[in-house]
Amino acid sequence: MTVIEIGKKAKEITGILGILGSEKKNQGLKSAAKFLLSGEAEILAANEKDLDKAKKSGMNAGLIDRLELTSQRIGAMADGLLSVAALDDPIGEVISMKNRPNGLTIGQKRVPMGVVGIIYEARPNVTADAFGLCFKSGNAVILKGGSDALESNIAIVKWLRKGLSEAGLPEDSIQLITDTDREVTKEFMRLREYVDVLIPRGGAGLIRAVVDNSTIPVIETGTGNCHVFVDETADFNMALDIIFNAKTQRIGVCNACESLVIHRAVAPDFLPLLKERLSLKSVEIRADEEACSIVSDFVPATEEDWGTEYLDYILSLKIVGSIDEAISHINRYSTSHSEAIITSDYANAQRFLNEIDAAAVYVNASTRFTDGYEFGFGAEIGISTQKLHARGPMGLKELTTTKYIIYGNGQVRP
Repeated sequence: MTVIEIGKKAKEITGILGILGSEKKNQGLKSAAKFLLSGEAEILAANEKDLDKAKKSGMNAGLIDRLELTSQRIGAMADGLLSVAALDDPIGEVISMKNRPNGLTIGQKRVPMGVVGIIYEARPNVTADAFGLCFKSGNAVILKGGSDALESNIAIVKWLRKGLSEAGLPEDSIQLITDTDREVTKEFMRLREYVDVLIPRGGAGLIRAVVDNSTIPVIETGTGNCHVFVDETADFNMALDIIFNAKTQRIGVCNACESLVIHRAVAPDFLPLLKERLSLKSVEIRADEEACSIVSDFVPATEEDWGTEYLDYILSLKIVGSIDEAISHINRYSTSHSEAIITSDYANAQRFLNEIDAAAVYVNASTRFTDGYEFGFGAEIGISTQKLHARGPMGLKELTTTKYIIYGNGQVRP
């Protein structure tokens, strides 16, 4: 099937999905979750093919972690669909209603976007999350996953579509482009006649390619050069726990910590403890000259390190003399994803919250919480790092738009 044919099918069913009641949508999600579990063996077998290919090609550990599916992860995908089903349906919500002096009553009503296109890399769990959120928000979704996860995505979509069919709902609510030719991807990016919004989810190269080539409006879900700043008043045990979690709990995710900023006043005492703690996971620390003079095992950092999203057991580390210097450094090298301060100083916490330019800013907590599920959205389409329309984890409301509804009783404009 050509990309244009896929686009036409998606557009044709937007009228059905846009007026589908919450009960029917929830039935579809529950059925899709049930069938996803039923197809576990087939999905895991397909994923094993993708993993074998990835390992032979030398894919790094962080990306393999993203690609790998387990029985537990498939269960989590199904649970995500059930969580979305349990959420309030945003469609039809009237946001405001005001009376005008001329007697008109003007309001805004939340409606679906229509057709959502998603281009993403080797993360097959995105397939189920994207479907669930798009379906609940009344949108058809067209998916273009990376070739590294092709077999996994084909299997997942097959079982999701079976679930929709069993519930008497249109299977074409979710479609997958299986052609891996780059020209096909470019054609998809220019399918403006049929696709209302395009969301890239992956590394910097993918996002840049979509932004540069798409004629469809794009919502950028950014890369994550996420920082943790250890202030001079930080509790050391808390800081070590948070950094260890933010860096090592999962290395291949966009909300993992990639950069540390340490206040000079605590560096001599804190850095040896940090080295000892991160050695448990063999994390390489690429540090500035001052930090290397404190811990000789640190690797000298280059300018490039300050802005790198490693997705590996590597961290950059910069020593600063003040919160002003910390904020300046972070805002310069941040990808505007998630940033954290560890501090006991209320004034510094407030300054950090107010002055750091990012989608999510934390005080005394791990950056790993920037996640649709953790934020109570059931799942997420991605973490938007742009400032128009949506910012941060994108849930149901971020996949809607509004239209004005106007009630009159015969008014004409003079």
